[in-house]
Amino acid sequence: MMHTKRPSKKRISIILVLLLILGTVILPVSAGTKFLSGAPNISVSITGSNEFTPGTSVPLELSIQNSGLNTLKIVQSDIVDREDQPSTAKMISASLQEGNAPVLIKSDEQMIGDITGSESKKVVFQIRVKDDAPAGKYMLPLHLSYTYLAEAEQQGTDSISYRYNKKDLTVNIPFEVKSAINLAVIKVTPDTISAGGSGYINVSLKNTGRDTGQEAIALINRSGDSPIIPIDSTVYIGTFSPGSVADVKFKISVSRDAGVQEYPLEIRVNYKNSDGDNLETEGKRIGVPIGEKTGFSITSPVPVIGPGSTKTIDIHYRNTGATSLYSAEVRLSAVDPFTSNDDRAYLGDLHPGDVGHARFEITSSDNAVEKKYALDSEIRYRDALNKTHISDTIKVPITVAQTDIFAVLASNAYILSLIVVGILGCGYFLFFRKVLGNRS
Repeated sequence: MMHTKRPSKKRISIILVLLLILGTVILPVSAGTKFLSGAPNISVSITGSNEFTPGTSVPLELSIQNSGLNTLKIVQSDIVDREDQPSTAKMISASLQEGNAPVLIKSDEQMIGDITGSESKKVVFQIRVKDDAPAGKYMLPLHLSYTYLAEAEQQGTDSISYRYNKKDLTVNIPFEVKSAINLAVIKVTPDTISAGGSGYINVSLKNTGRDTGQEAIALINRSGDSPIIPIDSTVYIGTFSPGSVADVKFKISVSRDAGVQEYPLEIRVNYKNSDGDNLETEGKRIGVPIGEKTGFSITSPVPVIGPGSTKTIDIHYRNTGATSLYSAEVRLSAVDPFTSNDDRAYLGDLHPGDVGHARFEITSSDNAVEKKYALDSEIRYRDALNKTHISDTIKVPITVAQTDIFAVLASNAYILSLIVVGILGCGYFLFFRKVLGNRS
């Protein structure tokens, strides 16, 4: 008879322990996290400098930081994970107020969103520092509103009930207005300038601020693709006191393709403030009117010259532009069938609407065809800045035709025959009348 040996209780216990350990290794336990404490801790700072000058519009960039921590948490297998953490500031909104600062807030309330612990986000407000803002240090109140997780109560093994608190917070942002001048353009008086010309513009500038600008320099710049280009772009002012007016004069030129309208220029002032800092005012745009392009018209009758003859002709040139011209001189280009040994004439100064008189001696060839011709002429002149210009080509009409009465008659047989018939008729009438008189 065969006997089967049963395992001892000690072996069974060892096997069960090993199986339990193996099961623990192979099948990990699912654990959740529960935070017992923590809350958002919000602070605000300015990104960059907090110093601004009067009369400027600037973007004020703020950094909102959350330094909140979750100080105690529990990790346990029967805990359901929470979607939010107590240190997260949710649905933050920010509204910047003026307080007692001399500024205008142009931006409305800003929605920022959620900021978790140890995270920061930026927000930008558009502000304008008032023109008459006194120098000094101010506070800009920033009102913040957000919610955070106050309690998360687990119900059973698969659901959580959340409770949130709302918090309103006001943070004062340090804001400093620097000592500065404020620029105002009182008057702009330009010369009469036309397309392709040059001239001066006189500008009256006033310091409407509270500070004195030392070593002040007025600067003028081309605005975008404006056809007005500064020739002399800087004028030294010196001491620019509050309430004082500085008259500055700039030299400018205008491109030839400019139309009849106003074009912009930008003017600003560079200076040192009372703290010795180099500052520059915000640019001010001014308009400069541009007149009609310089032009001329012929107002004299069309001269007539006979073939093979020489004649002095009078040509009258009218200034049809909007600007005055100085030391104007005209040159006539004589081409076949004409020649000239006297092709230049001095017109003098021509203001808008003035007429200049020129005399030329020209000769036509013997074989010149009788018809109307057009000779080219051009006028060289100086503008208000003593800069030389040459006009576009001006056509001078001239007619070649017989001017001697006998030559005209000889060249026209029909007219000549009529004259002969007329003379004979008159002779016959007189003779017949005399005969009748003698008979009676």
